[in-house]
Amino acid sequence: MTLYRAFEWDGASLGRGDGGPLFVPRKAQGKGRHDNPSEYGAWYCARDAVSPLAELLQMFRNTGVDDDDFTRASGRGIGLVGLELEDDAGVVDLDDAAALSARGLRPSGVATPRRAATQAIATAIFREGAVGVSWWSTLNADWTNVTLFWERALPKVRVVQPPRRLTTRDHDVRAAAAALGVALGRS
Repeated sequence: MTLYRAFEWDGASLGRGDGGPLFVPRKAQGKGRHDNPSEYGAWYCARDAVSPLAELLQMFRNTGVDDDDFTRASGRGIGLVGLELEDDAGVVDLDDAAALSARGLRPSGVATPRRAATQAIATAIFREGAVGVSWWSTLNADWTNVTLFWERALPKVRVVQPPRRLTTRDHDVRAAAAALGVALGRS
């Protein structure tokens, strides 16, 4: 399964160290949809390259985005990397009625903005032994997001498209901005 991940990139690293595409800033986690840093690192990815970029750009809906928005205070840029996850890795599909029914879940509970609920779902699935969960994006149901449990997923993932630094000229950034109605450049 090909996945895409937007991450804070140091511009050179290609591995699992801080600034690389395989790094998860576990100590900074806790507020995300599936976070539980006391048990696992949540590695947020998507099946479509546009989806993780839309997640980044959604906060710019009323202001627009420019190239400076892809540089963090640390000086690092935002990169996009393509990853390959083994097909039989053990990702639970929360867009599958049987998977929801087996866990007593409803679609509205999977897509809720209540982080305590979504974090509890992810933790329960982690405790089942899964490598991750997939679900539809709350921004566009055509996009499939995948949260991998970093420690379990890392041995089953490899970089297949090296990171590229994002700018407003990037075709996937432009597609994400168009999908959300985000202007390129400040308004």
